[in-house]
Amino acid sequence: MARTEAEYVSPPAPVLLSSIPTGGGADVHVYRDSDGSLSSDCTGCGEYAWTLRVTTEFAQEHAASCLRRPRLRAA
Repeated sequence: MARTEAEYVSPPAPVLLSSIPTGGGADVHVYRDSDGSLSSDCTGCGEYAWTLRVTTEFAQEHAASCLRRPRLRAA
C-alpha cells in the first residue's frame, strides 16, 4: 500500500536516559523526547512530568521524596 501525504507518522519514541531508584523501591525513569525535552515517570506513585523545566535534578528530587512501592503492572 502506498503512503499518502496526509498519512500520520508518529514521532520517534523517547529515549531512556536513566533510571533513578526511589526510597520505596520503585524507579523514576528519565527520557529524552523527540523534541529534545526531558520527561520522567515514577513506577511508584505514577507521577509523569513533562515541562521545559524538567531536568535530571528534578527527577532525582522526586526519587528522593517518593516512598511508594512499585505499582503492579496490568496483566
